[in-house]
Amino acid sequence: MEERSMAVVTASNIYKKYGSVEVLKGVDISIEKGEIVSIVGSSGAGKSTLLHIIGTLDKADAGEVFINDTNLSRLSGKKLAAFRNKHIGFVFQFHHLLPEFTALENVCIPGWLSAQKNSEVKNRAEELLNILGLKHRINHKPGALSGGEQQRVAIARALINNPEVVFADEPTGNLDSANARDLHNLFFDLRKQFGQTFLIVTHNEELAHLSDRMLLMKDGKMVL
Repeated sequence: MEERSMAVVTASNIYKKYGSVEVLKGVDISIEKGEIVSIVGSSGAGKSTLLHIIGTLDKADAGEVFINDTNLSRLSGKKLAAFRNKHIGFVFQFHHLLPEFTALENVCIPGWLSAQKNSEVKNRAEELLNILGLKHRINHKPGALSGGEQQRVAIARALINNPEVVFADEPTGNLDSANARDLHNLFFDLRKQFGQTFLIVTHNEELAHLSDRMLLMKDGKMVL
């Protein structure tokens, strides 16, 4: 219990199988508040599956996941969805922005779903977009934004509810090298400003080395 109380994220003995294929074979991971941790490894190593399980987008076959002192393995349905919306932020490779909404509206959506006041959510979204250098792009729809700008909108959306941890799945995979480096530097700026915690899955070892810790997965196990 003492170790768990010090960590924002604790996952222990995580197993996952799809059909006859064992994807995760007893993975343990612990992340402290304010850490930026990257997981690297070849395709098929289990990185994204682990991230999705810790982030409650998928269920483990065995093992437990805690965020702070909440055992996510015991939540389901509406309770799990509400916890995810309030405590977890996600950034994906392909942004998953809704094309019919503006940048501002895309950022606001998780806040609106959490039943906060519309005006408070909008003010927070404008503040985040301003911090991320998108003050003059807030009324543009995703199709009018560059890839780097879309990813910054996605990051603002992930931060709108001030989550305990942000999970990023190949966040630079769709960006050129300059924008990729800028994005990783942005994670450090956000950590400095908000005390944010990040768990990042990436193929880019050069950028992963910039993290506080780099973990290596191989064949469904954590080997470093």
